Amino acid sequence: MARHYLDHASTSPARPEVVDAMLPWLAAPADPGRVHTEGHRARAAVEEAREQVASLLGARSREVVFTSGATEAIAAAVWGVAERGRHHVVSAVEHSAVREAAARFDVTVVGVDGVGRVDPDQVVAALRPGETAAVHVQWGNHEVATLQPVADVVAACRERGVLVHVDAAAAAGHVAIDFGGVGADLLSISAHKFGGPQGVGALLVRRGLRLRPLLVGGEQERSRRAGTENVAGLVGFGAAAAAVDVVEEGARAAALTATALAEATRLEGVVAYGDTERRLPHIVCFGVEGVEAEAVLLCLDQAGVAVHSGSACSSESLEPSPVLEAMGVEAQRSLRVSVGWSTTDADIDALARVLPEVVQRLRSLGGRASHRR
Repeated sequence: MARHYLDHASTSPARPEVVDAMLPWLAAPADPGRVHTEGHRARAAVEEAREQVASLLGARSREVVFTSGATEAIAAAVWGVAERGRHHVVSAVEHSAVREAAARFDVTVVGVDGVGRVDPDQVVAALRPGETAAVHVQWGNHEVATLQPVADVVAACRERGVLVHVDAAAAAGHVAIDFGGVGADLLSISAHKFGGPQGVGALLVRRGLRLRPLLVGGEQERSRRAGTENVAGLVGFGAAAAAVDVVEEGARAAALTATALAEATRLEGVVAYGDTERRLPHIVCFGVEGVEAEAVLLCLDQAGVAVHSGSACSSESLEPSPVLEAMGVEAQRSLRVSVGWSTTDADIDALARVLPEVVQRLRSLGGRASHRR
């Protein structure tokens, strides 16, 4: 049976350019911190990757600090600003990596409207002069795709001398990002969300901003992140950044997800969540009345279609979505469909064909059937 993968927002398969770029480095002696020829070659490869990532994100190469992924980058951002204060402002729809990292300190959570968008005025109202270390805001939501007013939040916080960290893990490689232009202080991304390798990411740190390092014990990354660099992974990260065409791929992704959403909402009792216009192009989310999300998810998987339910990062957890709860909509019956560089029309066609059958069958069973794999 053919498989149709529609969960790129969780992780997207590595692009061919990424695999080709990484392969030579998997068996190579590659410590960029050494002065021998092999070390110099590795250093050159890492710095080329840094330039490629910076170019994608509208940043200077020296502003790019490589990490093991967005989760580490977020933790590094939160830890790094702690000397400025112990208070953080977080929107209610931030990823769990942001919410839980900030929760180790004093946190004010700012609510959102019915499509999951934060109000910059409410963010400002939550600031504590002299106490707030940072505001955390997504570029776009990882579950319902709603774009956030990042530029407005940054501008308001800059006037008040408060740092802003932007979580762009869901957005990078899918929409145009200009780190320098938007004026943010910190920005976190992960390579595997747009066709790079897993286990690699970056924290962008505005030039002139000094952070205490999360990982210590070495002088790598200009003493900003200790540990021998993952050269093969970083080369793959750079290759993904160089290969992605945000404009072309974004337009195609928007068309594919619009079709998926249109087909889904043809069904009675299926409603769209989030802003369906001002959104990340590769993600749509909808709720299905009368059936449990887990049952729909498993039945679609049995039919060869992979999607996601809720915002949990782990397949072991299918808890009600905190994003949808914050929006005030049904939090237990959501499905997220997300596309990527390798998605085809056939993948969307398969979803459109299978979803009505699954929903009808589950509703006829009362939506509580037990499904074994």
